[in-house]
Amino acid sequence: MSVGAGRGGPGAGPPQADPRPLGGPLGVPDERGASSVRWALLSGNFVIGCGVMVVAGTLNDLSRSLQVSVAMAGQLIAIGAVVMGLCAPLLAGWVAGFDRRRLLAASLAWYAAGHALSALMPDYAALWPVRALCMLGAAVFTPQAAAAIGHMTAPEHRGRAITFVFLGWSLASVAGMPIASWLGESFGWRIAFGAVSLLAAASAIWVYRAMPDGVKPAALSLAAWREAFTHPVLMAIVAVTALQSAGQFTLFSYFAPYYRQTLNATPAQISLLFAWFGAFGLLGNVLLSRHIDRFGAARCVALTLCLITLSLLAWPLATGFATMALVLVPWALGCFATNSAQQARLGLAAQALAPALMALNTSAIYLGQAIGAASGGVLLSHSGYTQLHWVGAVWMFVAIALILWAGAHARRPR
Repeated sequence: MSVGAGRGGPGAGPPQADPRPLGGPLGVPDERGASSVRWALLSGNFVIGCGVMVVAGTLNDLSRSLQVSVAMAGQLIAIGAVVMGLCAPLLAGWVAGFDRRRLLAASLAWYAAGHALSALMPDYAALWPVRALCMLGAAVFTPQAAAAIGHMTAPEHRGRAITFVFLGWSLASVAGMPIASWLGESFGWRIAFGAVSLLAAASAIWVYRAMPDGVKPAALSLAAWREAFTHPVLMAIVAVTALQSAGQFTLFSYFAPYYRQTLNATPAQISLLFAWFGAFGLLGNVLLSRHIDRFGAARCVALTLCLITLSLLAWPLATGFATMALVLVPWALGCFATNSAQQARLGLAAQALAPALMALNTSAIYLGQAIGAASGGVLLSHSGYTQLHWVGAVWMFVAIALILWAGAHARRPR
């Protein structure tokens, strides 16, 4: 058995599912309907991204109002990430037979309710378990949206379709995180959480109205799950996701307090830096979506990892607002594009295993976030901010080494 590299080669594992786009009552009936589905799923990922990043954006006020340290407040990121990372593959098996229209809408409705309840919690001890339960919605939506759009799209357009719906994460960094930061600094973290709740409710309605009935990617057998878990190249690709996510979130989790305490940035400047990062993150994802089918997902992943590493190595040069903005550019270009390229690479490498691989890759994203946020919090407690970027760079170097190994072995028969 072999796994394609570059543009995505032959499939892996069990016989491939019918790759043709769905039609009639069970699929998108025309181009207008297909476009509506893509935009609705993009909006869902936008909301998921806003909810995941709202803690990082409001970390200053969370720490202050809940009377806990920045490192302790930052563990909310790790707690949510652990829940999402562990539950994404487990829930993927449980929801395999669910109609995706109802499943995706319900996961966003759960997300809305969870953020609304989180905003009402009186202290940290009450907040963290509610936050953990809330993130089950993210564990379901992101991988199942990717698997659904891949199932509904012809093979020659599949990479672009998957990366398109992941533009929602970049948009969340452009608009969601800066707005969350501004709301947190100006009105408090509870208002920011409430805003995410309203967005999630609206997106749930949009997804329910846009998605057709009857979209059910084929359920995977235990043999298929075993095939995914035991294929060395596929698992190496998934491991790259965890490593790069850990590398980024070692420092990314603590951007807001770092900007305030190290750069003496004002609330407006903090929001501007988040918006700047998000704008280039969006640009990176747009460029990826347009060119991934031309250059190949494997090459795109390697490039984005190198861009992130460049910023981490240059971090000591960021001594003020302007230099920080410059140092952030390569990182932002690669940040969200990396996850999109990874999802596309897995979807192209083994379409028959796509639901399992999408769930495992999403799990890797969040487990990497948990490791990065937790380890960053430990470093922050003991040595401040001085070591965070170096540790993040080490994670990235390991990810680059592994992606090179996976590329070298991708065309070899198993």
